[in-house]
Amino acid sequence: MNTIALAIHGGCGVLPLDGMTETEWAEARTDLGRALAAGWTVLTRGGRSVDAVEAAVAAMEDSPHFNAGHGAALNENGIHELDASIMDGETLAAGAISAARTIRNPVRAAHALMDDGRAVFLTGEAADAFARNAGLAVEPQSYFTTPRRVAALAAMKAHAAAGTESTESTENEKHGTVGAVALDRAGHLAAATSTGGYNNKPAGRVGDSPVIGAGTYARDGVCAVSGTGKGEFFIRHVVGHEIASRIAYLGEDLGTACEHVVMEDLAGSRHTTGLIGAGVVALGPHGEIAAVYNTPGMFRGWVTPEGAAFVATHEQVFPVADFPRT
Repeated sequence: MNTIALAIHGGCGVLPLDGMTETEWAEARTDLGRALAAGWTVLTRGGRSVDAVEAAVAAMEDSPHFNAGHGAALNENGIHELDASIMDGETLAAGAISAARTIRNPVRAAHALMDDGRAVFLTGEAADAFARNAGLAVEPQSYFTTPRRVAALAAMKAHAAAGTESTESTENEKHGTVGAVALDRAGHLAAATSTGGYNNKPAGRVGDSPVIGAGTYARDGVCAVSGTGKGEFFIRHVVGHEIASRIAYLGEDLGTACEHVVMEDLAGSRHTTGLIGAGVVALGPHGEIAAVYNTPGMFRGWVTPEGAAFVATHEQVFPVADFPRT
């Protein structure tokens, strides 16, 4: 097996084009390209898919343009509570942390927990303590805060006071997640996801990103999936596992399975009268790539098995220049 492939997302519900300056959009695309390069470097050197997704997600956690790590959303009390998970498609091993407050790169803590093997999921103070004891970088709350997230929290509180927090226009202000899926030279798949949740979320709220089978799922020979959107509904629909099940049990191809879950199960869910904003990136066992979303846009990027790299936020797709080939 020599095929390698990588896909990432930086959250769906992307702002309207006039919601950021062209400079800000260009910076976000540059950071997507850096995340692709981080993961791709691991793969081209013969590294494992699980290490590649960690590298790609950690790069996005370090960027202020995405809702994870530095630049994460603030909860109703103005506190950052961080969630992340990772899954190895070869063994189905997984690690997840939620409601962490000090871990610089939550995805690295999730990976360390997976390797530790004593638990799949740690939350709150236990997750922070695990990261410290594992020698991972920790930061004060101020490290994660950016002016944009402070403004977003104020905007969501104003929407809540006015009773307009559930309108479609607010979805662009509310959500965001980062994730990656990878296929390595040995044919193994992996997925990882990280988020700050949504702006003005209830204290202690945990979404789908750290829930194995919901926001993150990988199984060799089937697919790897990382999701972004309204986490409560990703949990209810067990989105990652549902996509894998449609492939494994119905024989659907990757794109069809993703389209059905995102565009039908979620967009038309009987559980709500409004749009369930959702997006996924997914990889198949032969390097097939799917990036499906039902919102105005989704920060995303991918590298084909041939080594051609692309990033996008809306319809226009931008090639990444001077990208290392296989």
